[in-house]
Amino acid sequence: MNDSAADEGSATGEPGGARRAGRPARKQVLLRLDPKVHDALARWAADELRSSNAQIEYLLRRALAEAGRLPSAAAPIPRRGRPPGRGPGAGPPADDEAPRQD
Repeated sequence: MNDSAADEGSATGEPGGARRAGRPARKQVLLRLDPKVHDALARWAADELRSSNAQIEYLLRRALAEAGRLPSAAAPIPRRGRPPGRGPGAGPPADDEAPRQD
């Protein structure tokens, strides 16, 4: 597989190569690690409730920032967890969301 094929729709992680509106595709990187380093990274990620991939990105961004090399135009790391919304247990609806009684 060449690099241009990796940059197409499948690189987004979305079914069918669809991209989320307003968000550029994230780059995929193949990273070979010593098994002991990977195990330590996975444990650290689990301790901080992150995936191994998110932990690697966090550490790379921190190292870039400490070295003064983090691009100012770099998008922030996406927030962890589910986006806020109206799901079960979200509480009562706000006054403007209450059903109308006619």
